[in-house]
Amino acid sequence: MRMLKGWPISVCSWSFQEDIKDVAASLQALDVGHVNLALLPALLPDGQAYKAFIKGQDWEISSTMISFPCEDYSTLERIKVTGGLTPDDHWDENRTLALGAIDLTAELEAEYLLMHFGFIDHSDAAYVQKFYDRTKLLADAAAEKGVKFLLETGQETAEELKHFIEGMDHPALWVNFDPANMILYDKGVPVEAIRVLAPWVRHVHIKDATRTEVPGTWGAEVPWGTGEVDGDAFLRTLEEIGFQGALAIEREAGDDRFGDIKMAAEKLSA
Repeated sequence: MRMLKGWPISVCSWSFQEDIKDVAASLQALDVGHVNLALLPALLPDGQAYKAFIKGQDWEISSTMISFPCEDYSTLERIKVTGGLTPDDHWDENRTLALGAIDLTAELEAEYLLMHFGFIDHSDAAYVQKFYDRTKLLADAAAEKGVKFLLETGQETAEELKHFIEGMDHPALWVNFDPANMILYDKGVPVEAIRVLAPWVRHVHIKDATRTEVPGTWGAEVPWGTGEVDGDAFLRTLEEIGFQGALAIEREAGDDRFGDIKMAAEKLSA
């Protein structure tokens, strides 16, 4: 089982773009015993086989993850209005899926459930109240089940996310820090941002990226160690802030997902 400085090395199951049985085989081939596990396939109408399979595995789950069918990552503007808890037209469906994910996370005896909660905009009072109310509803439900929610870094700066977490002041809300997202969304420098969010960071995605040259458009995700995250400095910073969670390799681009994940795992555990 791969480790780095006491941190378990995990892999995001969705990165492989494979059937869940093939994901299990890939994890075994990589000698990775931890998984950041996608739950959406288990919560859809035809999800019984997926759910039965994941419940039968002996994986260590570093965190579960829930996404929503309505989310559109084609542009920054589209994800701003379709992501997480934001879209009113999909709130009933998304709430049901999120509550189901909380229940399943508890069944799997996992501690954390991560998701993109959506665009945090403190300039619109009505929007802010809606966002806080929806977050509290889910955080309360998670706390009742002994589950902690991980808010994934993305569309806001570290200071904006810190402001939101402090405003919520909820014991079930923590952070999954994705350094590449700070670059992809052009929202800051990872090693600076993680210091701001250090008190709440419980899980980390190992992902790299290059910043866009056209404001308002996506940056580009690249294999770990080849982008602008500065992996060595980032890992040193994790040590400095006393991080004690898992490092979950995520790869959402490229033509050789397994190869890129294998390279990242080997770099981390060298």
